[in-house]
Amino acid sequence: MANTTFNGPVRSENGFQSVSKNATTGAITVGTSYSDIITGSVQSLSGAGAVNLTDLITEVTTTGADALTLADGSAGQVKIITMIADGGNGTLTPTTLAGGTTITFNDVGDGVVLVYGTTAGWVVVGNNGATIA
Repeated sequence: MANTTFNGPVRSENGFQSVSKNATTGAITVGTSYSDIITGSVQSLSGAGAVNLTDLITEVTTTGADALTLADGSAGQVKIITMIADGGNGTLTPTTLAGGTTITFNDVGDGVVLVYGTTAGWVVVGNNGATIA
């Protein structure tokens, strides 16, 4: 399907979805759904590693003192990261973090909402229990 530009309101009774189509198989993958709420795909990250930029949400399961990384995003990008299982502290070091250099998740339920700004980098706009240093 080609790109479509609308002038005026667009309505849908059942919401909208951002999808991608595999060029080889034709399989459709839903990225983000837009309805009364915004939902996005979830990355499950166990142990140390990179928090990805492709999923809206990353759920972290720590397996020790885990080092996590987060690359710079795109202007206006939102990223939600939360600890769902506590095997030790998870310390996130984004490439660029406004107001600090690390975010540490100590307990289940610790989480942050980040927005990426071109000049400031990742900005913490919401925090539940995580330590920013």
